[in-house]
Amino acid sequence: MARSNSARRARARKRRPAPPGGGVADGEQIASGAQATLRAEGPPRAPTRAAARRAAAAERSRAANARPQAPWHPLPLSELLILAGAIAAVLAWRDGIAGHALLLGVGLAAIALGTLEVTLREHLAGYRSHTVLLAVIPPIALHSAVILALVAFIRVPRWVNLPLLAIDVALFALLFKALRARYLDAQRERRFAAGAR
Repeated sequence: MARSNSARRARARKRRPAPPGGGVADGEQIASGAQATLRAEGPPRAPTRAAARRAAAAERSRAANARPQAPWHPLPLSELLILAGAIAAVLAWRDGIAGHALLLGVGLAAIALGTLEVTLREHLAGYRSHTVLLAVIPPIALHSAVILALVAFIRVPRWVNLPLLAIDVALFALLFKALRARYLDAQRERRFAAGAR
């Protein structure tokens, strides 16, 4: 009698092998553990103040790096002017400059005007420095205007270019210094305005 009782107890103590894949009991434990973690963490939080500050700083940085818009935005007037000037210059060059000098001059003037507007706007807004280009245009224009005015009345000797060249260099240096200072001021103002938003 005692032997049959001990055999029953031994059979009752044997554990059943776990089914492959962890079984239902393990899956239930994992699910209950995940729910307990969610309960401990609570619902998703709203963005913290630090995250809001970082987002605002990123927005200010994008604003500081944005290209300044033209007064006639969204019409790309300067770009269209450059394109039309390039087409006119190419047509004049293809058909021979002698017969289309006026078309070539108008095309080059349109290209110069469109380029000057874009570079001047970017420079004065502190977006990108175009100091050398903006400082070299007035001396070239002055030199050309003086020579063309003299050619209309007299035959211009070559030595006239020497004093004009000295004036060109002095004018370039003066404009370079003023334009560089203006760009640095505009850049500081742009960064300050972006940081103050």
